[in-house]
Amino acid sequence: MQISRQPPAHLTYCLNVHPGEALADQVAAIRSHAVSIRDAVAPGARFGLGLRLSNRASLELESGPSLDGLKALLAEQDMYVFTVNGFPFGDFHGAAVKEKVYSPDWRAPERRDYTCRLARQLSAILPENVSGSISTVPGSYKAWIYSPADVEAMVNNLADVTVCLAEIHRKSGKEIQLGLEPEPDCYLETTAETIDFFTRHLWPQGSRRVASALGCSVGEAEALLRRHVGVCFDTCHLALQFEDLGVSLERLIAQGIRISKIQISVALRTLWNSGTAEALRPFCDPVYLHQVKTLTDGRSLSRGDLELALAEPEAKGGEEWRIHCHVPLYFAGDGGIASTADQLTPDLFRKALASMVEHFEIETYTFDVLPKSLRKLGVERSIAEEYRWVLARLPGRG
Repeated sequence: MQISRQPPAHLTYCLNVHPGEALADQVAAIRSHAVSIRDAVAPGARFGLGLRLSNRASLELESGPSLDGLKALLAEQDMYVFTVNGFPFGDFHGAAVKEKVYSPDWRAPERRDYTCRLARQLSAILPENVSGSISTVPGSYKAWIYSPADVEAMVNNLADVTVCLAEIHRKSGKEIQLGLEPEPDCYLETTAETIDFFTRHLWPQGSRRVASALGCSVGEAEALLRRHVGVCFDTCHLALQFEDLGVSLERLIAQGIRISKIQISVALRTLWNSGTAEALRPFCDPVYLHQVKTLTDGRSLSRGDLELALAEPEAKGGEEWRIHCHVPLYFAGDGGIASTADQLTPDLFRKALASMVEHFEIETYTFDVLPKSLRKLGVERSIAEEYRWVLARLPGRG
C-alpha cells in the first residue's frame, strides 16, 4: 500500500511467512491470506505485496503462461508487487534450514543467475513509476569466507547483477535495487562491516568489472553500482548488534549507500536472571538459526544459536541478551522477555522517509515456530495487527 506520495513510499508484508516453495503456493497465499489481510487493513485500497520466490518458484514463473497468470491475479485483486525476497534460495519452512539459508552465497554463479532471473520477473510485473527491490543474503555466512579470493568472487557476481539491472533499466525504464541484508554471524552483520565492504571492495573492484562489461567509464560504472546495489536494512538484525537504528541509518546514508528496503522486524531481548533459560526455551526450534548477542560490561559476545547459548552455564545476572527471533511487532513482553520494538520510533520512520527510502516490509517469517501464546491470533489477524502497529507510528498517521 502506498503510505506516502511525496516522497513516494510503499508498505507491505513479506509472503515468506506463508509456507510453500512452489509458485502455486505463492498464488494460493495471495488468494487466501493476502486478500484477507488487505480487507482487514486497507479495504478498497490498492494493496502492495512483498513476494517470496524460491529458485523453484522463479523457474516455474519463467514460463510465459505462469507470468501472465500472476499478472492477471494481481489485476483481479487490485494488488501490485514492488519488492521480492530473494534471500532464501531453497526450502524455508518445515525442515531444518539453519545456516543453509545462506547457500548458495554470493561466491556462487547460482546466486547471481537466480537474482538476475528474479529481477527480470519483477520488472515484468512492476507498475510504471514504482521502483523495485530485491533483498538478498549478506554476502555469505561469515565462517565460510576464508580469503580475499572469496571476497573477490562475491564482488564479481554482484557486479554482474548490476550489469543486469542496468540493462533492465535502460530497456524498460524500470529501476530495481538489490539490497544486501546484514544479518548476525554473516559476512556483513554490522554497519561498520557493511560500510567497509561497499567502500573498500564493492565500489572500487566492482566498478572496473561493470565498466569492462558495459564499455563505460569507471566513474559511470560506480554510479550504476550505487544506484542498483544497496542495503536491506533489517531492524531486527541491526538492533541485535546493540546498534542505534537511527545512527546506523544515518551512517549508511552518509556514505552514499542506498537503502533499498527497510524490513520492519524486532528481536527478542531480556536481562539474564534465574528464570531466563526457562522463559527462552520455547523459542528454540529445529528450523531456523536464532543467533544470540549478549552485552556484559560493555562487551558484546556472540553465540551461534539459542539452544547452544542456553547450554552454556556462565551467563551472568543482569547480562542483556538479544536473540535473532522475529516476534510480532505488537508483542508487549511476557515473563521478563521483551523485544527491541522500542527502537522503531516515529522519529526513525520520519528519518527514513526524509532520506527517500521507498520500500518498507513487515517481516515476521518465524510465525509458525513461535510459542503457542504468540500464535493465538492466527497468521492473518497477527499480520493485520502488525500493519496497524506500523501505521500508528508513521508520520501523519498516528
